[in-house]
Amino acid sequence: MKASFAPAAAAASIALALAAAAHTQSDRTSDTKTAIKEDAKTVGHRIAHSARTVGHAVAEKTRPAREAIKEDSKKAGHAVAHGARRVGKAVKETAQKTKESVRGKSDEPQPKD
Repeated sequence: MKASFAPAAAAASIALALAAAAHTQSDRTSDTKTAIKEDAKTVGHRIAHSARTVGHAVAEKTRPAREAIKEDSKKAGHAVAHGARRVGKAVKETAQKTKESVRGKSDEPQPKD
């Protein structure tokens, strides 16, 4: 029985050694994957932060131009509205005069036949 136990023990020892080596390799691969994943996450966060910072800087530098455009647009809108009111009033007055000239003046009595 001793003779058959020795090769079995040796085979078991070799199998355990190979398994341990494979497990160690697997751990290294897993650690590498984890490190790469964490590094990629960190880089992604840094890029997002940088992009946000640049976006805020651009927004801040363009604020005066945006405010000027806003004010100019407001002035133009008011001018258009004022002009439209003037044109509307002129059309209304002209229409009233035309209507009166076609019908005759309403305060004159109608001629009797």
